[in-house]
This record gives sequence, C-alpha cells and structure tokens, in this order.
Amino acid sequence: MKATQDRVQHYHKVVDCQYACPAHTPVPEYIRLIAAGRYTDAYMVNWESNVFPGILGRVCDRPCEPACRRGRIEGEAEEPVAICRLKRVAADNKDSITQYLPMVPAEKNGKRVALIGAGPASLAVARDLAPQGYEITLIDREQKAGGMMRTQIPTFRLPPEVIDEETDLVLNMGIDYRPNTEVTSLKSVLDEGYDAVFIGTGAPAGRDLDIPGRKEGGANIHIGIEFLANVAFDHVSQIVRRVIILGGGNTAMDCCRTSRRMGGEDVRVVVRSPAKEMKASPWEIEDAQREDIPMFENHVPKEFVIENGSLKGMRFEKVNAVYDENGRRSLVPTGEDLVTMECDDVIIAIGQDNSFPWVERDLGIQFNRWDMLEVDKETFQTDLPNVFVGGDAAFGPENIITAVAQGHKAAISIDKFLKGEDLRQRPDPRHTLISQKMGVHEWSYHNAVSDDDRFQVPHVAKEAALKDRKVEVELGFDKELGYGET
Repeated sequence: MKATQDRVQHYHKVVDCQYACPAHTPVPEYIRLIAAGRYTDAYMVNWESNVFPGILGRVCDRPCEPACRRGRIEGEAEEPVAICRLKRVAADNKDSITQYLPMVPAEKNGKRVALIGAGPASLAVARDLAPQGYEITLIDREQKAGGMMRTQIPTFRLPPEVIDEETDLVLNMGIDYRPNTEVTSLKSVLDEGYDAVFIGTGAPAGRDLDIPGRKEGGANIHIGIEFLANVAFDHVSQIVRRVIILGGGNTAMDCCRTSRRMGGEDVRVVVRSPAKEMKASPWEIEDAQREDIPMFENHVPKEFVIENGSLKGMRFEKVNAVYDENGRRSLVPTGEDLVTMECDDVIIAIGQDNSFPWVERDLGIQFNRWDMLEVDKETFQTDLPNVFVGGDAAFGPENIITAVAQGHKAAISIDKFLKGEDLRQRPDPRHTLISQKMGVHEWSYHNAVSDDDRFQVPHVAKEAALKDRKVEVELGFDKELGYGET
C-alpha cells in the first residue's frame, strides 16, 4: 500500500501545477476538457477538489501558476498558462450540474456536526460530510453564507450571484443553515450535544495603527476589512475626495479601487516597504495602477494630522530598505524631513488577526503565545478531541483555496474521529471524502505545445468600471479565447 501511495505522490509532484494547488486540483485534466468543449465536465473536475470554481476562477491567488512549466520551458519572459481564468471558462459555460452532484442520504448516520462560520473552510467541510450521512448545522452571524468571500471581496471583482450559486450548491445538500446567529460561547455550542464542532470563523479582526492623532481623527479613519464589509452591505454609499490607503496587500488594493468607485478622486496607496515587496498579487497591483491609483513606497506612517479636531492629512518618514547577510530587512530613515500628504479619509489595511473571545479558556483547548488556538497541522484537531479548526481561524490569514484544502483535511479527520479511526492514517493528497482515487492515466497525457503568448482577459472600459462599483471589471475569456489559452 505504501508503495502505491509513494507512486501517487511522485506523480502529483511531477504535475507541478496540480501539486502547487493546496487542493490539488487536477489542472491538466480540466484544461484538456475545456479544449474539448466539455465545460460541464471541466467544472465538475474543479468542483470536486476546490468547491468554488466560479469564485476561484475570478479571485484565486493562483499558487498553481508560478509552478507552471511553461515559464521554464519557454524562458523567464514567458507567462504561465492562465490556469485560474480557465476555471471561469468552465463555470461560465457549463450546463446544469444537478445530475452530477453527490447524493445526500435521507436517513442520517446518527452523528451531528456543528460548523461555526460559513466561509470557504466550513462550506468545504459541509460539502464533504453531508453525503456521508452526517447531520450538519452551519452557523453564521451574517444573513448569507460565504464569509470573507462575500464581505471582503468587492462586487466588481466577484459578483454576489456567483457566490450565491456556489454556496447554495452546498447549502442545498440538506444543511441546517442558521444565519444571523453570532456564537458568543463555544461551551454553549458543545452543550447542544454535537458529536464534533468545526471552527471556521476566519481572521475577523483588522489591525489598527496606534500613532499620534489616531483617536482624534477616528471619525475619518477606517479599518480596511470593516470598510469593505460596510460597502458590501450598502452601509456606505460614497467616500470623500482625498483618500489615503495604508498597506500593500490585496485588501489595500480592494480598498483603493473601491474608493475610486465611490467618489474618491485623489486616492493613493502608501506602503512602508519597497514596492517590490508588496504582498498584493501582481495582477491586483496592475489593476489598481490601470485605474490611475498611485503608490508611494518606503513611507512609514508617523502621525495623523489633526486641525481643529478634524483629520487633515498624514505625515510619513521616508526610509530605505537595508538587508543583512541573512536577508533580514531593516527600514532605515533617510534623514529627510517628514512627508505630509493631505487627505480627508484614511483606510488602514495593514493586516488581519484572529479573535477568539467566545472560546472559553477552561474547555481544555490550548492557546499559543499569539492567543490563537493550538491546532494540529495534519489533522486540524485541537486538544479537545471533538473540536477542529480550519481556514484563517487555524493558522492566520491565507486565501480561499488554502481554506478549502484545510476544510477537506478537517472533514477527513472529523469522519475518522467519529468512526473511531486513526486520524494519522491519511489518504493520498487528491482524495477527499466524496472523490474517487484517480489513476495516473487520467491526468498524465501528451499534447501539442502552442507557441501562442498568454491571452489577455478582456476588461470593461475604465470609465464604465469606475462609474459603478457593481460592474464586474473582468469579462472573462469567451469560448474562443478559452480554447486558445488551453
């Protein structure tokens, strides 16, 4: 058996893009199906492994693409195959998939599982466990499922109807969904007699910036993820003319682009690090720059400028990045005068943290020095054996595809735990509870190599996009472009 598993592992590693995907989506297989015009089959290959092909086809962080062999074969100047955007081709052109969905037994197996938080990790757990006969209760504080996919990703990147379609596929598997319900005590959930509990509450606390003027200017200083959620729920409809965005990650890019659509004219991004070290995905930075948003690197925030009780701007210290022999970076002041930038609002998008005030400290669950739950990295089990954790709640902020992959692994552990099996006996990387093992012949194949450059995804005209935050910017590949990219 071990020899077989080693062989499967070997071939997974040979297919670099598939191995690089946290959910091990079989990239060559679904690209081949798209090339053959079999969009529904391509969608189902994706759905089995990553659960949200339409969503990920728009907003995935694309860990598969840097691993694509095309760049190595054709030279560093070449870009990888547009693996991510081809998912969307399958999603946009599929037929009804109802007949292909796994059957959910009417007669349950007698075991009850509660999932706290309705983000991608919990939804993956629900999707995997429901066909096994478990009674699944999904609890979330919001009206609609989706978690950060719905609250933190702007509509112009991810339309809500796409989220609705793919979350409903899971909710319609007999899930007892309890919206508008905030869990304030893990003990109270455990007292309801669930056989297992999964925590998938994400990283809901945006980091703040404690520098002079923060309190005095509070009315015009916003936390990035809270700003995006308020926009998503239509609590905010416009913003002031001059806006500074602090931070260089994807949240900062979403905040600056959203601000442009809501009335911001002078919107700028300011980062403390060199631009080349910004954490945002390169394509997100390019999209922001395409919308005429300038970025200022090597500027460390020093204070908010307050005049007559109102925010008037910010002051920054210019720095240079200096690296020691081990590559550790220090930001060294240049000695120049502080730089003052005028603004009306500031949005702080410098990171997110976990928050577990609702998890009692006397339940037997250990916390680490960062006040996060101690979670086994292989089984996703806590020290309280029937409590599991996944997604951003487990090890801090990552991305959707990582949350899905962790959800799959947690579902396997929950299933084994409730059956009294050894949680350390894991299936091969491609295996989920509802999948069938795939033979090597199904995804190892020969094809002709195209000399075409990577095709560019069509965009809505900039003027039209900036007028309405609900207009999706990327149009996606049509069938012809999708075929060319395959």
